[in-house]
Amino acid sequence: MKLADSFFEKDRWYEVSEEPPGPRGSVYLPRIAKVEHIEQFTENEKLFRIGFEKGDPLDHAPGQFVEVSVFGIGEAPLSIASSPSRDDGFELCVRAVGNVTKALHRLQTGAQIGIRGPFGSAFPVEKMQGRDVLFIAGGLGIIPLRSLIWYVLDNRRDFGKVAILYGCKDPSEFLFRHEMEEWEQRDDVEFLTTVDRGENGWRGNVGVITTLIPKVKIDAPKTMAVVVGPPIMYRFVILDLLARGLVDDQIIMSLERRMKCGLGKCGHCQMNGKYVCLDGPVFSYAEVKNLDEAL
Repeated sequence: MKLADSFFEKDRWYEVSEEPPGPRGSVYLPRIAKVEHIEQFTENEKLFRIGFEKGDPLDHAPGQFVEVSVFGIGEAPLSIASSPSRDDGFELCVRAVGNVTKALHRLQTGAQIGIRGPFGSAFPVEKMQGRDVLFIAGGLGIIPLRSLIWYVLDNRRDFGKVAILYGCKDPSEFLFRHEMEEWEQRDDVEFLTTVDRGENGWRGNVGVITTLIPKVKIDAPKTMAVVVGPPIMYRFVILDLLARGLVDDQIIMSLERRMKCGLGKCGHCQMNGKYVCLDGPVFSYAEVKNLDEAL
C-alpha cells in the first residue's frame, strides 16, 4: 500500500477508494455545512463559525485541517482554529489571498459551503500531558495553535506551566484580541507579545519573536515547545530552543505549505518522500530536520 493511496482514521488505514464508517462518507465528497457566524478581525482576516446541517460534529483533533469548497469557485485547505473541547461548531480564521479565500470572505451568514476532512496529523497532546507547554506563534501561526491552546486551557489540570509567545509585524495584525486579553489576565498562563515595528502607541516589546524566549523560564527536560509561523521563523526559534536545552523531539511544528488535495494524490506538498497533508502538517523537529525543503 502506497502512502499516497491511503489515509488513516480511527486506528486503521483505508484505501482512498474505501468509504470510512460514520458520517464523513467518501473522502472525495464534501459534506454540506453552513456559515453560522462571521467576525471581521482585520482588513484581511475573518473568523467563520461553521456547522453541519445535521448537527454532526467535525470530530477533529488540534492541529488538523479541512478542505473548504466555495461552490462554483474551488476548494482550499484551511487550518481548524477551534478546539474539539468546545462543542459549538468549528471555526476557521481565513486571510483573503486567493480565489477561494476571497470568495469565502464575500459570503454572508447562512451561506452553504462544502467541507472535506478533517485531514492530517494532530498535535501530540498525550505526549504533552504532565509537561510544561511553550507555544510560539508568528503571524498567522496563531490560527492552528489556537486549537491547541484552548484544548490545553480547557484541560488545564493535565498540563504543567503554560507560556504563550505571539509576535506579528505590527500591532494591527494581532488576531483573537479578546482572547489575548483573557490569556494575559489568567494567573495560570504566561502570555507575552512582540511586534517587529512598534507603531500606533504600542508600548510592548519590539523585536522578532526570538526576543521573547529569554523572558520565559524554561525547565528543558519538562517542556514541549509548539512552534507555528512563517518559514523564516523556524530556523531561528529552533536554534534558540536547542540552546535552551530542548531536544529534537520536544519541538513540535506545523508545516502547512503547498497543500492542495489533502489526500496525497496531487503531490504538491511532497518533501523528499513525505506528504505534508498525510504525514503532517504536524511534525517534530526530529522528523524534518534533515529534509532540505522543510525549513
